[in-house]
Amino acid sequence: MQREGVQGENAQAAGSGSFLRGRRGARFAAQALAVVLILASVMGTVPAASALAATTTIEVIDDRGHAVRLAAPARRIVSLLPSLTETVCALGGCDRLVGVDRFSNWPAQVDKLPRLGGLEDAQVERIVALKPDVVLAASSARVIDRLEALRIPVLALEPKTLADTRRVLEAVARTLGQPGAGEDEWQRLSARIDAAARRVPPSVLGRKVYFEVSSAPHAAGEGSFVGDLLTRLGMGNIVPASMGPFPKLNPEYVVRAQPQVVMGSESALRDMGRRPGWSALVALRDRRTCAFAPAAYDVLVRPGPRLGEGAEGIADCLASLDRGAP
Repeated sequence: MQREGVQGENAQAAGSGSFLRGRRGARFAAQALAVVLILASVMGTVPAASALAATTTIEVIDDRGHAVRLAAPARRIVSLLPSLTETVCALGGCDRLVGVDRFSNWPAQVDKLPRLGGLEDAQVERIVALKPDVVLAASSARVIDRLEALRIPVLALEPKTLADTRRVLEAVARTLGQPGAGEDEWQRLSARIDAAARRVPPSVLGRKVYFEVSSAPHAAGEGSFVGDLLTRLGMGNIVPASMGPFPKLNPEYVVRAQPQVVMGSESALRDMGRRPGWSALVALRDRRTCAFAPAAYDVLVRPGPRLGEGAEGIADCLASLDRGAP
């Protein structure tokens, strides 16, 4: 961005020195420009990258394939998905949030923001009253059409894989006027996942995992961001990618698959042993389970910047299973 500012000043200097001709004129113009730029930088008149970003038109392609155009980096943002809220904050834009969905709870700074509903019941009138520059929402959110009819830009982003998470990080960064910052954040996240993978004991590598995301039961399949995370940690999955990212399973499917490790929320793990037929799950009987407390579980089921922390939580659990493994 700073380069654009230099080019602009170059054009201005060339215009004011149009009476110069030939090589001597070119050399004189270059020398004069250098002096102008040096003086300008000393006096603080060269546009900073942040100032240039504030006046740059932005175009971001969302998950619907729509080109969302903003006249400038978004300064007033409504986020209707926890992972998107966390992404904005991880990129340093928490102070630009003016409202969030009811489930966003990290970082603590968002607790004071207006709560605007969720996927099915977002409060349109309250959102409009906040005068957002852009609304970040899941592509499945019902409120999108109504907001766009009211000329409120909506960036629909709903990552389902780690590759999607990487892309969404950069899309949000561009919306904030910080191109490249999303990729930087991804590299930090990915390095943290790799470090966690190195801590997984060899004795548990490749074990088949059942990761429950709801008691229906819905599971995280190989094709989900949770499945991607398990794969990078060297683990298997009883739910192939062909079944979709988060398929609803027949409970008997889980029993027949006999996962070697069962993962889910603390409340789900407490309930599983009481489900019909699930007492036959050897992993439950032998306590080869990872029961995540609410805060840790949130990290794992939100495809955002804290997935590195989630990978560490899984690695810690697998290490504890290794110590007690037969």
